[in-house]
Order: sequence, then structure tokens, then C-alpha cells
Amino acid sequence: RLRALRDRVRAFPDFPEPGVLFRDISPLLKDPVAFRTLTDLLEDHVRASFPQIDFIVGLDSRGFLIGPPLAQRLGIGFVPLRKKGKLPGATESISYSLEYGKAELEIQSDAVEPGQKVVIVDDLLATGGTMRAACELLKRLKAEILECLVVIELKALKGSEKLNSIPFYSLLQYD
Repeated sequence: RLRALRDRVRAFPDFPEPGVLFRDISPLLKDPVAFRTLTDLLEDHVRASFPQIDFIVGLDSRGFLIGPPLAQRLGIGFVPLRKKGKLPGATESISYSLEYGKAELEIQSDAVEPGQKVVIVDDLLATGGTMRAACELLKRLKAEILECLVVIELKALKGSEKLNSIPFYSLLQYD
């Protein structure tokens, strides 16, 4: 099943800048069988690993494609973590470094209650800046982060090391 997913990830050299090999999940999302397989694998992993979970937290923007179907399968809610300025009401925000510059993430201040158990989902982990920022925001709200979960991990960039002691899981790994 992993091979079917890997076969639907395309590589774009020199995007978004020279020297970067971009891993694109668009063909995987476009293929309903592959997308269902992806959701099946993520669901199996989360169910086997965590008997109690309150929310899937998805990162803007591709975490919004993967997180809601996973949350639906698990019978739990989905919480979006957005780019700054996209959420109404009171928010918590954090500024962080990306591979290509700086960015800010936000979450609504009442999105999770202290002690609620969450799994953070995104499509890819590269240098780990976005995922680390997401973890910091959720810690501010006193959520219990069970795991950071991604489809693709770029191992050579060592992003998982930035997550410190937070458990991390990836379906596909590339050097």
C-alpha cells in the first residue's frame, strides 16, 4: 500500500528555488483509490497508537486536505491551524522560520481545552519549522500533543529533531 502512495508522489526539481527537490502529493490526492489508501493507513496508525484522542489538528494548507477525512473516520473533531490573519475572534499566534523565509501561524484561543489530546497532521516535514511552531502554539493552550503525523518526511533535513520529545510518525521517507 505504501508503494501505491509513493508511486503517486511526483518530484519537481528546482522548485520553489534552485537546488530544492519539491515532493508533490497532488497526484495522490487526485487518485481516489490512492487517497483512500492514504486515509486508511493514517487511520490504522492512529487507532493502533492512541485509544483516546480528542482532535486532529491540521496545518495550513495541506493538513486541511488530510486532516478532516481522518478526523471523520475517527469520529472526532478537526481544528485548523492557519496562517496569520485568517481566523476570527481571539487567537494565539507564533512567528517562525521556514526553509524560504519567515511565517506566522495562528489558532483560535478556545480551539482546544487544557489537557485535550491532539494529533497534528500535515503533508510534509522538511526542516521542521512549521511543525515546531504548531507544537508551541498547542502547548500554550495546554493541549496534550500525542504525535506529529505527516505523509512525507525529508530525512536529510532532520526536521524531526526540532520536535524534541514529541512523538513523530511519517508514512513515506525520502533522503
